[in-house]
Amino acid sequence: MNDFLTDRKRHDRYALGRTLAVALATWMTLAGVPALAQTSSPETVASTTPSAAPDTTAAPPVTEAKASESKPSEPTVSEAKPSEAKPPEAKPEQKAEDAKPAEPAVAAPAATPAPPAAAPVIAADPAKDAAKAVAAADQAVADKLRELIASKGLKQFDSKAERTAVEAFYAARNHAPLWSTAGKPTARALSAIARLKGAGADGLDAADYPMPDLATASSPEALAAAELQLTATVLEYARHAYSGRMHWSRVSADIAYPEHPVDPAEVLAKVADAPDAAAALDGYNPPHEGYKALKAKLAELRGQSETPAAPIAEGAVLKFSKKKPPAEDDRVPALRARLGVASADDRHYDAAVAEAVKKFQMNHDLAATGTLDNATVRAFNSPRKDRIIDIVRVNMERWRWLPRQLGEPRLGNAYVILNIPDFTLKVMQNGAPVWTTRVVTGKPGKTATPMLSETMKFITVNPTWNVPPSIVYNEYLPALRQDPTVLQRMGLRLSQNRDGSVHISQPPGAGNALGRIRFNFPNKFLVYQHDTPDKNLFAHETRAYSHGCMRVQNPDQYAATLLKITLPHEHYTVEKIRGMYGSSEININFPIPIPVNITYQTAFVNEAGKLEIRKDVYGRDARMFELLRGSERRSLEVAVSHAQPSYGRPSVSLPDGVVGNYSSGPSFLERLFGGGPAEPPPPPSRRSRRAQR
Repeated sequence: MNDFLTDRKRHDRYALGRTLAVALATWMTLAGVPALAQTSSPETVASTTPSAAPDTTAAPPVTEAKASESKPSEPTVSEAKPSEAKPPEAKPEQKAEDAKPAEPAVAAPAATPAPPAAAPVIAADPAKDAAKAVAAADQAVADKLRELIASKGLKQFDSKAERTAVEAFYAARNHAPLWSTAGKPTARALSAIARLKGAGADGLDAADYPMPDLATASSPEALAAAELQLTATVLEYARHAYSGRMHWSRVSADIAYPEHPVDPAEVLAKVADAPDAAAALDGYNPPHEGYKALKAKLAELRGQSETPAAPIAEGAVLKFSKKKPPAEDDRVPALRARLGVASADDRHYDAAVAEAVKKFQMNHDLAATGTLDNATVRAFNSPRKDRIIDIVRVNMERWRWLPRQLGEPRLGNAYVILNIPDFTLKVMQNGAPVWTTRVVTGKPGKTATPMLSETMKFITVNPTWNVPPSIVYNEYLPALRQDPTVLQRMGLRLSQNRDGSVHISQPPGAGNALGRIRFNFPNKFLVYQHDTPDKNLFAHETRAYSHGCMRVQNPDQYAATLLKITLPHEHYTVEKIRGMYGSSEININFPIPIPVNITYQTAFVNEAGKLEIRKDVYGRDARMFELLRGSERRSLEVAVSHAQPSYGRPSVSLPDGVVGNYSSGPSFLERLFGGGPAEPPPPPSRRSRRAQR
C-alpha cells in the first residue's frame, strides 16, 4: 500500500511537472519568440540571439503540440507588443531537486535565456532611400552630371575644396539634380536665383553672379551644365557674403583679421535642406547691427527720387559767432534739411547749423571752419548720392572681414570696438554701448593704426615705455647725434646690448609717454592703447597724431569699465585705480580676455538713425574703389603677402658723449607684452600683490 501511495504521489508530481512545462513552453511561444520575429527577420533573430536555439535535451514535440492547441480567444502573435512581451526571469536560487534529469521538460524552460533587450534591429529609413533614388524624368540629367563630374568638368568652381564638396554632394544624391525636376526649375532654384539677382542690396554687384537660364534648357546636357553653373554661383555668393568680395590684404599691409572661410560642403547641405533657399543664402551676410543699419541706408539711398535736391544759391558768407546774434538767411532752411538739423523752417545760422557745416567740410576735404562760403555751397550742389552709395558699399564690405562673434559670450558678449576715422572707442556689452571715449590714432602713412581683432589679456598700471625700434633708430639716435643730452632731458634711459643694439626706455611716472595705464592686446603690429600726458589733442576734430598706438582720453574710466566686466567681484572703481598710481608697474590680468576690434568705418549709422560720413584719413576707401573698378577684379579674393614688420635692432656706434648701460635682458617684444621690464622691478608692495592676484 505504501509502495502504491508512493508511486501514486510520484506519478501525480510527474504529471504536474509535465503540465507546468507545457504551460511555460506555450507562454514562451506566444509571448517570446513570435514577438521577436515580429520586428526582425529569422536571420536577424538567429544572429542576435544565438543562445536561443532549441535545446536538444528538451522535449520539442510537447511545445509544438501545445502551441497548436492555443485557443482563438487568446492573444495572437500580431497583437503582441514587443515592449510587453517579457520572457520569464531565470531564478539562480532554484534548488537542484526542482530540475531532475528524469524530467527534461521542466528543465528546458529554465535553460532558455532571456532574449537581449538592448539590441533592437533598426529598419532602413525609407525617406533616405527615396532621397537617393533618382526620378525617371531626371535620370538622363543625372547621367550627364555624373559624366561631367567624372571627367573633371568642374572648371567653374574656384577651388579644390569646392570641387571636392560638389563631387561628394552629387554622389550622395546619385547625381540627381538639385535645381530642376522633369526639365523645369524647382521652387528652390527660383528662390535662390531671386536672391542672387538681389545681391546689390547686400552691397555686392549682381553682375558678379552669372545665372543660367534653366527655363530654356531643354536637353539633358544643357540642364546638367545649368545645374553646375547655378551651384557654382551659389557657392561664390556665399563666399563673398561671408568673407568678403576682396581679401583685406589687397587693401593694406596694416590689416590683420582672423580668416573665416565658408565651408562649401556646409553651404550645399544648408541650401539643399532649407525650406527657403533665399533665406539660407541671406544668412551668410554679417549678423552685426552696424552692417544691417548700413544695408537699410543703402536701400534708402537707392530708393530716393532721381530728381536732385534744389541747389543752394551762392551768396553772402554766413558765419556763426558767440558774440553776435545769429545771422538770418533764406538759404538756412535748405541747409538744415540737407544736414538733418532740427527746426527746418528756422532762418538763423546758429551754432547747430555751423557745427553741421563744419562736419560737412571736414568730410569733403574743405577747410573745417563752420563758415558757409561759396566753395562749401558748390560742394553742396555737386552730385553726391553715387559717391555716398559707394562709401556705404565699401564699409559693408569691411564688416565682412570682422569675426562673426565680436564679443566674449561668457562676459555678456562684451567687446571693445574702435573706429579709426571717427576717433572714438566704445565698450559694448549685451548689444549696447556701456562706455565711450575719444581716442588719438596713428598718423597717415607708415605709422597708421592697423585694423585688427585681438583679445585684451591684461592692463598695466604705471607702465614702462619701451621705445619701439622704429622710433629708436629713426628719431632718437639721429637726435642724439645732434644733442647728446636729449634723452636725459626727456627722462629716457639708454642701454646697449652686447651685440651693439640699442634699447631706450622711460620709467613709470606722470610724465611717461604712455601715461598711467597701458591696455595690452598682444599683436604682430606691437600696438596697444594707453593714457597720454598730451591731453590737449583730444579737443581736435581730427586726431591722427600717434605712431600707431591709440591714446585714450579717460584711461582710468576705461580701466574701471573693463575690470567691472572681467573681474566683477573685485569692485574696481576709478578711485581704486588711481590709488595704484606710483613708480612700480602693476599688471592686472583678465581671467577671461576681452576682444578688441579696431575698425575703419567712414560710413556708419548713429544712435539717432542718421547716416554719418567720415573723412577717409588713410585712403582705405579710395584703394577699395580702385580695386573694385580695376583689372584685378577677378582675383580680389586671393590674399597677397606683405613684408612683415621688422623689429630687429642693428648694431650701432653711440655718438660721442653718450654712454649707455650694457644689458643682456629680455627682448623688446618680451618687454612690451609681458616679458618683464628692462630693469629688475622693486619688490611689490602689498597693494601691488593684491592687484596682481
